Amino acid sequence: MTLDEQLSVLSNRHRRRLLMALAQRTPQPDRLAPSRALAADGGDEEQTDQTIAMQHVHLPKLADHGFIDWDQDAQRVTRGPRFDEIEPLLTVLGENQDVLADRGVPN
Repeated sequence: MTLDEQLSVLSNRHRRRLLMALAQRTPQPDRLAPSRALAADGGDEEQTDQTIAMQHVHLPKLADHGFIDWDQDAQRVTRGPRFDEIEPLLTVLGENQDVLADRGVPN
């Protein structure tokens, strides 16, 4: 996978938050409820919209790329078979979060 493709996947903050949450939890495999990665800034309606987007757009996209395994019935996400391909980029983003935030790049 090219860097452009990885950056495209990480271009959405909800996908970034979910992958960062998985990257920060060790040892593997880690299980994460997708709703924990959503920190809605708005009210219930925004939370509902984000949950729908997560289930119908973001989780399928991450699963299609192999970065996550998603158990829809249990609403659990684990690191996928290709997670190690994007983990170095997640590490760089995590280590530079303060610098990037100062430049207006949302987490």
